[in-house]
Amino acid sequence: MQAPPPPGPFRPGFWRSPIRGPWLTSVFGLVLLVGIPLIFITGMLSYAAYNPDLGPLNDQTPDKGLLGFYLFAWPTHPYWLYRLTQGVHVTLGVVLVPVLLAKLWSVIPKLFEWPPVRTVAHGLERLSLLMLVGGVIFEFVTGIFNIQLFYVFPGSFYTLHFYGAWVFIAAFVVHVSIRLGRMTRALRSRSLAAELRTDLAHTRPEPPDPDGLVPVAPQAPTMTRRGAVGMVGAGSLLLLVVTAGQSIGGRLRESALLAPHNRDPGRGPNGFQINKTAAAVGVDPARIGPGWRLEVRGLGPPLVFTRGQLLVMRRHAAALPIACVEGWSTADQHWTGLRLTDLAAMAGLPHAGSVLVESVQPPGPYSSVVLRGNQIHDPRALLALRVNGADLSVDHGFPARIIVPANPGVNNTKWVHRLIFRT
Repeated sequence: MQAPPPPGPFRPGFWRSPIRGPWLTSVFGLVLLVGIPLIFITGMLSYAAYNPDLGPLNDQTPDKGLLGFYLFAWPTHPYWLYRLTQGVHVTLGVVLVPVLLAKLWSVIPKLFEWPPVRTVAHGLERLSLLMLVGGVIFEFVTGIFNIQLFYVFPGSFYTLHFYGAWVFIAAFVVHVSIRLGRMTRALRSRSLAAELRTDLAHTRPEPPDPDGLVPVAPQAPTMTRRGAVGMVGAGSLLLLVVTAGQSIGGRLRESALLAPHNRDPGRGPNGFQINKTAAAVGVDPARIGPGWRLEVRGLGPPLVFTRGQLLVMRRHAAALPIACVEGWSTADQHWTGLRLTDLAAMAGLPHAGSVLVESVQPPGPYSSVVLRGNQIHDPRALLALRVNGADLSVDHGFPARIIVPANPGVNNTKWVHRLIFRT
């Protein structure tokens, strides 16, 4: 004999909203069905942009195994590629939060089914649902925390977010495979145009459904389905307005209220966004003072240069943005410095396949990075000494920093003191 459900949300009569049902759930689900794969794809592209196959300095998930099957040499063309993909990833993730919350609200009776498991097949479906709900909440929460630089994770954000994404997308694929037919039938059961014209007085519950989303004892409506869809859409639009400006830039940057990276970074040649200051990462002022030297290694003895010697060499210019994993980016800044390919030739390796870039900042994630051959030999890839006609500020990497087209901001290493070119 089946035990009666405990009191509260496990009892069918607990859920009484008359607008809850397969159609409304499917409307929100359709939006997520389009948006979530795009978030996943741009997230995987973000990981590929770090060129993790070049070694552990670039890779925060060295035990990824087969999960890195798709990795490829990240291109330098177009130069704004990472700015686009990561801007879409972060902005879309924030914009979909109201849709996600509405979808979870619409299916919450399913989380309190009684008995929790009826058959083996039902148990497997419940397990996939648990992974789906837990995974999506984990990914959205950790992503938003990362945007705000709120690191309370029990480990590296990169590692947790990467593995969490694969767990979630596996559950997502299983869930879509099981539910796609039901979602399609639910969407066809009612006209969107008709629902958008239905007022409160004519709002009625949907017919009973086998999933138990439609309440058995609905209360009088206090909101139409049109109102629910409109409220969620307005919430997403508001989040777009207060988020997208950090990636798009221009006047819209002033509206990016959710961007923690100094929306007004000051005026002058160095008045553009940074992630971390020299003081924040512990750069010793003595190591970037008059005694600073750049060491260039390749074939033969190391070459050592003062900043004054670098400044009298033939310099080149490039107009490139900085784009960061948190979704923010700058407008194109005008950098001048030495081409990496010229430095490779000076080191005796004109066809260098990679370069190890070392910073004076204390050892830690991304204090050093490896750049690929295509990044070295792009004519816009520079060891930058000046920006917008002025010397780099300390927080922008003085005495010298890397700037490479389409490169994640953290891989454009600041406070460089050694370049080791390799075959």
